[in-house]
Amino acid sequence: MSQVFNFSAGPAMIYPEVLAQAQAELTNWLGQGVSVMEVSHRGKLFMELIKQAEADIRELYRIPDNYRVLFLQGGARGQFAAIPMNLIGKKGKALYLNSGHWSATAAKEARNFAEIDEINIVHNDNGISRIGSLDFSDIAENYDYVHYCPNETISGVEINEIPNVGNGVLVADMSSNVLSRHIDISKFGVIYAGAQKNLGPAGILLLIIRDDLIGHARQATPSIWNYAVQRDADSMINTPPTFAWYLCSLVFKHILSIGGLDVIAQRNAVKAQTLYDYIDSSKLYRNNVAKENRSIMNVTFVTGDPELDAQFVAEATAAGLQALKGHKVLGGMRASIYNAMPLAGVEALIEFMKAFEAKHAK
Repeated sequence: MSQVFNFSAGPAMIYPEVLAQAQAELTNWLGQGVSVMEVSHRGKLFMELIKQAEADIRELYRIPDNYRVLFLQGGARGQFAAIPMNLIGKKGKALYLNSGHWSATAAKEARNFAEIDEINIVHNDNGISRIGSLDFSDIAENYDYVHYCPNETISGVEINEIPNVGNGVLVADMSSNVLSRHIDISKFGVIYAGAQKNLGPAGILLLIIRDDLIGHARQATPSIWNYAVQRDADSMINTPPTFAWYLCSLVFKHILSIGGLDVIAQRNAVKAQTLYDYIDSSKLYRNNVAKENRSIMNVTFVTGDPELDAQFVAEATAAGLQALKGHKVLGGMRASIYNAMPLAGVEALIEFMKAFEAKHAK
């Protein structure tokens, strides 16, 4: 295969156009004769960059004026602790909706800081994972917030319906499906997302938070995790990951240039449906998620034979189809087809799958 396609779950591929621009500007950013990595984060040019990056993400996501956009460090795991430190208030507890590994991990971390109730919303229906009811309007206001992960990268389960929390505060870890389509930001109190899947490189995190939820951090909250402190410091109480921020800004501009999230959503739908249609027609591969809950970002599949799965991954890698090994928790295969993955990559994967099936299907 002449072209390599990277199906990594994260850090994931970045648009080639963005990488080409970064490469061209690497040693001479904006005609300054130096790299963006070498300029002051508080200098005029970099401050203009972050201002434009916020304007672009606001335009892409149609973020209301009463929401603040922060670019933070520590990844989503950092927010597993920061969320309860900032949001646990008079009610003293939070509700976590468990849909898989990452939502469960977030709940485990939050227990270090508050009382946590947990509800399992994924049900096993004859070996098929299916999301249950998402109406929590009768109990949500008993909690300071309700937390969920709309896309579980490991199991390939995606929650397309926004949970109903009535007048409660909904918090979402969108690390693996951020900017994959339009969402109604006003339904959420907080959205956070690690950059390394759809936004840019690892090392920076996007946080979108409603204004009224800032300023209530417990006294012991470290300043780097305190949303009010970060808001007042333009997300820069310490030196930020400037190159990661710069690359995110290029990604935002690129998405806007190709038509925004309407175009992204249409492309993602086509890629995912094309791959799932083949898997469903196959005699060798199967996906174990209900159709209405299949992730458009992380497509999981197995042959039913762990040794054959390992052979598939090895041969696919040799053919230029990288990082298809499933997570160690579940095994099998996982094709992560985030925003930057072209349809050509999915089509190349399907051609390989067909050839492999022809040799091994019984």
